Amino acid sequence: MLKKILKRMLYTILVFVAVIGIGATTVLNLPSFGKTPSGERLVRIQQSLNYRGGKFQNLEPTPHLTPNGNILKNFYRYFFPDAQDLKPSTVLPAVQTNLHTLPNKPMVWFEHSSYLLNVNKARVLIDPIFHSASPLSFMVESFEATYNYSSADMPDTIEVLVLTHDHWDHLDYTVMKELKDRIQHVVCPLGVGAHLEYLGFAPTKITELDWQDETAVASLKFICLPARHFSGRGLNRDQSLWGSFILETGTYTIYIGGDGGYGKHIAEIDKHFPHIDLALMENGQYNQSWRYIHLLPKDLRRAMNEIGAKRYFTGHNSKFALAKHSWYELRNVQVYAKEDGLNVITPKIGEVVHIDQPNEQFEVWFN
Repeated sequence: MLKKILKRMLYTILVFVAVIGIGATTVLNLPSFGKTPSGERLVRIQQSLNYRGGKFQNLEPTPHLTPNGNILKNFYRYFFPDAQDLKPSTVLPAVQTNLHTLPNKPMVWFEHSSYLLNVNKARVLIDPIFHSASPLSFMVESFEATYNYSSADMPDTIEVLVLTHDHWDHLDYTVMKELKDRIQHVVCPLGVGAHLEYLGFAPTKITELDWQDETAVASLKFICLPARHFSGRGLNRDQSLWGSFILETGTYTIYIGGDGGYGKHIAEIDKHFPHIDLALMENGQYNQSWRYIHLLPKDLRRAMNEIGAKRYFTGHNSKFALAKHSWYELRNVQVYAKEDGLNVITPKIGEVVHIDQPNEQFEVWFN
């Protein structure tokens, strides 16, 4: 009798493991996971000074979890968080802007790290994410706003798409498919182009940059700079590069921070680019265990003081609860901005920011 029970239990466990294994394999083979670099692209990657030991490396040692960051503990906290108000209890305010008729020199933020710039009569779309931040949409739900932007709102022609790295909350597979025919050119770090070619983007439309590389597209100059982060859409991490960007228009200089923790690379930005008009920074989805790969509030404060931009906007918030802190912790930036004399602007979702108006004022909508 006992043997029969044990056999039945063992059989049940094996079936359960098999089902989980088949399910995981199915998910990991979804097209949205993209492609790993190969061929000539891989040869170029292997020649990069930032690629060592079969993967890309940061400028300084960067654990994805802090040494005391227990994976099981973090997994438990993800599903059973201590933090309150991970999501807004009310609909977030948004402005519905006609993006087809934008004047020259505006910026519009669409939640998280998604932006549209119109500079030198070229529309630059940055890290657009209008769907989910995970392979299965039910895993990460979007916050609701009074107007939720989508690919349908984007201009008919997008001169440049900038992707800072290939994570799910920055490279939206569905958006890429929806906008592919409207995008004239893509600027991204090394290796990210493999995902785009897999989606049907022509190789001639893609410019991949290593750190310190630069390119000119649509009368604009893009310079790829280091960030302290990592990459990967599945189990195979760091096969493509991550980065931040300087965008120079000839009149204005804009810093696109992407994702990443504080590091020695931050102080170098002001040394080489001392006249940044607008810096787009990360402010949200942080965790003490991720402090090397995302900016904690104290690190954001330090980074902004070191970059020395005329104006700052802090994104990477108001779209998803990817970390276990209150969604409105982004308001903390206003406290030290006032103390340190930093000009941090607070446009609503979809509200137009004029790059050529440094004294422009905005309501602090998240107080």
